Amino acid sequence: MMHPELESDDYSDFAERRVLAAPVELAGERLDAALAKLLPEYSRSRLAGWIKEGKVSVDDAPASPKTRLWGGERLAVDIQPDPAEVAFAPEPVPLEVIHQDAAILVLNKPAGLVVHPGSGNWSGTVLNGLLHRFPELKGVPRAGIVHRLDKDTSGLMVVARTLAAQNHLVQQLQARTVKRHYLAIAQGLVPGDGRVDAPIGRHPRDRIRMAVTGTGKPAVTHYRVLERFTGHTLVECRLETGRTHQIRVHMAHIGFPLAADPVYGGRPRLFSPEINLALQDFARQALHAKKLSLVHPETGKTMTWKAPLPEDFELLLAALRAEHGLDADWDDDDWDDGDDDGVEVTYVRD
Repeated sequence: MMHPELESDDYSDFAERRVLAAPVELAGERLDAALAKLLPEYSRSRLAGWIKEGKVSVDDAPASPKTRLWGGERLAVDIQPDPAEVAFAPEPVPLEVIHQDAAILVLNKPAGLVVHPGSGNWSGTVLNGLLHRFPELKGVPRAGIVHRLDKDTSGLMVVARTLAAQNHLVQQLQARTVKRHYLAIAQGLVPGDGRVDAPIGRHPRDRIRMAVTGTGKPAVTHYRVLERFTGHTLVECRLETGRTHQIRVHMAHIGFPLAADPVYGGRPRLFSPEINLALQDFARQALHAKKLSLVHPETGKTMTWKAPLPEDFELLLAALRAEHGLDADWDDDDWDDGDDDGVEVTYVRD
């Protein structure tokens, strides 16, 4: 089938403009079906999306996927880059780097920042920021990222700066020698310390969620009660494994979902107006990666970093304590009972 291109222009807001004359043999065809034949290198769904976004015109007029062609029309298509193809581009994303040397970086990630590009978040991620600030990371798979935090989980994560360091860290993660401790606020009164050993996989009906399932991968979470309030409990969670949403899924599985968790929070519970307002203001799962400990890939020395609670977490804790009539006498630095004897510890301060 002949479909002569009339012109090809370069525009700043899209990769390429393709302008074609609709062949007479496509008379009666819908615009989306016709473009699928004229531009077979692009999927029909992608072409239909461009039409809906106003990236396609027929005789210089807006069109819809259902627009019928009669032959001879001037079709202009503003070709949009595939998000997956441009995801690994450097961007000036602000990053709080709390430790850096020739082998590793340690970041204190804020809530709301996505770690790795993916569906719905193809730019503005930790990975994009790493490539901008540390260009050499383009030579390391995934820009050196070896583990992730959920978008709305704050706290510490390590990044490798070399292939050797990345391999070393991945081996540590597999051997479960990287220690990751989190602070979480759970709904309900957790009766005591415990351990959850339950496999995690994709939810059988909702594929964007994870769930405890017999066909999932092994997952182990240890939890310890630190402080109880009227209807919530502050707990420390320690990961043996690193499954997607692991703490959130495991705590929900045992009946104590994390406060303000929009995915695994379960049915709304009745709290005082003050606590309801505090939870609305918090607007994310109450989870913070507080402590990270690992063996340095080059020196062999065990190093530990601790990050303070972010302001929103502190405000939620203050509201819970006030409702329960508690003073804020819990020491943020002593939450892990000083288990760092003989280990180099770096405290991150605001």
